[in-house]
Amino acid sequence: MNAPWKPGTAGSRAPFLAFACDDSSVEALRPIAAELGWPTENVYKGGLRNAVQTLSVTSSPHVLFVDLAESSDPLGDINGLAEVCEPGTIVIAAGQINDVRLYRDLLASGLQDYLLKPLQPDAVRDALGQAQAMLNAPKPMEASLDRPHCAVAVIGSRGGAGASTVATSLAWLMSERGKRSTALLDLDVHFGTGALALDLEPGRGLTDAIENPSRIDGLFIERAMVRASEKLSVLSAEAPISAPIITDGAAFYQLQEEMRAAFEASVIDLPRPMLVQHPHLLADINAAVLVTELTLAAARDSIRLLSYLRSNAPQIQVTVLANRVHPGAQPEITRKDFEGSIERKVDVVVPFDQKLAAQAAKLGKPFAEVGKASKTVTPLSDFADQLLRSSDDGEPLNGAGAARGGSLLSKFADLKGLMPKKPAHAK
Repeated sequence: MNAPWKPGTAGSRAPFLAFACDDSSVEALRPIAAELGWPTENVYKGGLRNAVQTLSVTSSPHVLFVDLAESSDPLGDINGLAEVCEPGTIVIAAGQINDVRLYRDLLASGLQDYLLKPLQPDAVRDALGQAQAMLNAPKPMEASLDRPHCAVAVIGSRGGAGASTVATSLAWLMSERGKRSTALLDLDVHFGTGALALDLEPGRGLTDAIENPSRIDGLFIERAMVRASEKLSVLSAEAPISAPIITDGAAFYQLQEEMRAAFEASVIDLPRPMLVQHPHLLADINAAVLVTELTLAAARDSIRLLSYLRSNAPQIQVTVLANRVHPGAQPEITRKDFEGSIERKVDVVVPFDQKLAAQAAKLGKPFAEVGKASKTVTPLSDFADQLLRSSDDGEPLNGAGAARGGSLLSKFADLKGLMPKKPAHAK
């Protein structure tokens, strides 16, 4: 029969138990258990038989490691182990039989993983780390029938404009102030800072999804996303710079589908290159936030991005958010000139606050959380509330919308008046 193991949930049971047949396996397991914050004394000498005897009289742990090296019938014995295990136990086994059919049968019976002996520390660390991530992962929930999913894409007009800071803050505000289960999807696969801003390890969830789109389902989302709080979870990556990501974008679209089913809100930190390469990512977005600075280069690219969004995603409510605006200081372009160039109003202005930004970075917390009592964060808080209300009511955002008409060339012509004059001797 199939073992009744399912992804574990938090509770009063022991976090981890291990039963290994030999001293070398025990010594390989203990330091890794310590790294994960699990008691090293919970690693016992003895294989499957000892595990069955122990679990027949005690509660099952959340994560169970069992050594099958002394078993003559691994599959049959694993199914026997299921009789004394409580549902919700994540089971990882190890053995000496290197057989693909056995591996598949063991996983089909409900095991999380099967490792070959002698145990390799990296393999053990990955398997136990993934098990711990599953315990901390958000559990899928039914989408609210009376509260539609709110999907927001955050796009920076230029690098350094603060789009990732805004995305992380909006996700936190939606989860904490709005009390919505929220997913933060950071699509900067090589240099994303979504997990870093929350003091989390990004994990391999996003890269696994890109490499194997067919694996993406509700269970994958549950396992791959890293929980930042009770209502906020993150899917991010830190892929090697030497490993370019080659994808048709199907994985990203599938991730959005599953997030809509599992969460009440999602915030996508969408880099400009991803927007250009995969325009279908905008198909089911409710609102887009264009984060910009008041500079000449940002004005040029804001014009281009607004035109792109109007042509490729006319259904999206677009909000222009001016970030890092120095109160009382003269910007490179005044707000009035900037608005004249992009031919629409700036909807939200977030003041520059270096002290608050530095404090957030040091604490590993979202900008909006560290400054929740600050006037600097008030525009973001009000905007997050407005996004959720707009999604619930199905109404356009106040003051937000696509850029007004006029040709792109005419807008660039307007910009020429803002360009610095060349010296007379310049060629």
